[in-house]
Amino acid sequence: MDPDTTDNEGDEQERPLLHRGQDDKPDRAPACCSARYGLAFISCYGFFVAYALRVNLSVAMVDMLNSTHQGSTNHSGSACPAHSSPLRPKHNHTASVYNWDSETQGWILGSFFYGYILTQVPGGYLASRFGAKWLMGFGILGTVVFTLLTPIAADLGAGYLIAVRVLEGVGEGVTFPAMYAMWAAWAPPMERSRLLTICYTGAQLGTVIALPLSGEICFYLDWTYVFYVFGAVGLVWFVLWSLLVSDNPSVHPRISDRERLYITNSLKNELSSMGSIPWRSILTSGPLWAIVVAHFSYNWTFYTLLTLLPTYMNDILGFSIQQNGMLSALPYIGCGTVAVLGGQVADYLRETFLYRTVVVRKAFSIVGMIGPAVFLVATGYTGCNFILAVTFLTVSSSLGGFSASGFNINHLDIAPSYAGILLGITNSFATIPGMVGPVMARALTKNNTMEEWQTVFYISAGINLFGATFYTLFGQGALQPWAAPRARSQRE
Repeated sequence: MDPDTTDNEGDEQERPLLHRGQDDKPDRAPACCSARYGLAFISCYGFFVAYALRVNLSVAMVDMLNSTHQGSTNHSGSACPAHSSPLRPKHNHTASVYNWDSETQGWILGSFFYGYILTQVPGGYLASRFGAKWLMGFGILGTVVFTLLTPIAADLGAGYLIAVRVLEGVGEGVTFPAMYAMWAAWAPPMERSRLLTICYTGAQLGTVIALPLSGEICFYLDWTYVFYVFGAVGLVWFVLWSLLVSDNPSVHPRISDRERLYITNSLKNELSSMGSIPWRSILTSGPLWAIVVAHFSYNWTFYTLLTLLPTYMNDILGFSIQQNGMLSALPYIGCGTVAVLGGQVADYLRETFLYRTVVVRKAFSIVGMIGPAVFLVATGYTGCNFILAVTFLTVSSSLGGFSASGFNINHLDIAPSYAGILLGITNSFATIPGMVGPVMARALTKNNTMEEWQTVFYISAGINLFGATFYTLFGQGALQPWAAPRARSQRE
């Protein structure tokens, strides 16, 4: 790896742009009704759609299975006493049901990530080269189309459904890299934490709303409507995205001159037209690999809980699917709320108190990774105290929201012009936990005992601690020399 850039070498980049002197201080444009905050909210809607389409199958799967393959519904096998719930009323459901065994179900639920990992780096490259708007738009639109085709694919067979889910992952794989590339042109440095946390809170909202709502749709209608309803919501987003969003402030038809100048002047020392991409410098960058390790570690816990939290609620705490739909959503409500508030605090610390970027990013990463690890381990020792267990799980995920203003935004600090490519690289590694973590967790919890789940929580916590330590030692907040405009002009 290249030698790390020292903090002294990055002093110029570390100093907030809004405090470099009156002569080059950008004239701040108001946030209310601005184009940049409009982009934040419509992209939030986009990530809401993306995550709703990602998690709705895990709920619908319960209704898609023949009753003889769903297992017991009285929760007599749970480690803790079952909690009473209203009996499900009889419905005249016409949707098909299937006799898929547990192995087939596992392949169906995990197939999304096999497509998702394929388009991370290509997505970042294409967005940086050709613009992010249509790549993001058509990526989610493709996922919407295949979601609408899910009932047909399921009727054709499990293989067809797996193929559809892989293609959904391919479409969604470009979303995060494309959005990072767009924010590189839209987010003033002193507003990055605010704008990006608003944007990516959509992922939390999509999870929070899709989990219980999918259960209610299955309860009152049937499982096919889960895909039709969320697919329709996605089509509405694509229309709004097509009409209201532009690749950069220079081509936006409705942005004010004041806001355009504010954004371009804030970024003038960081962005320029891209020449040849410095792949060797990127792949040997110590700060980038610090983000990779942190992202991988954080996602191990995130994907394990995302996939298995309903199982834990059912098999250990004795909640039915209907009951744990909302309980499983609570951690993501907390995470999204903390992410938005943390973004405000992070930018406030950098702008008002002049804390260096690297200090803020590392502090928020430590809280956002070590905090969840502590409460996750504590969850394993709550026994059948379901109130304490749900509280600890919620606090664990909520504290994870601080990482949104930590390593998660660091790509834009160290190389804004290549942020999409960098996010593609880190998210490729961070997708592996979604493919491996839940499988390993289920292998360790064959008997669904509390001791087995304690092992799962310890493993996740240990990986989180390692990631936080590695990022604290090797992460940086300064614009890297190979990403500076003058470095690119020399290569050109």
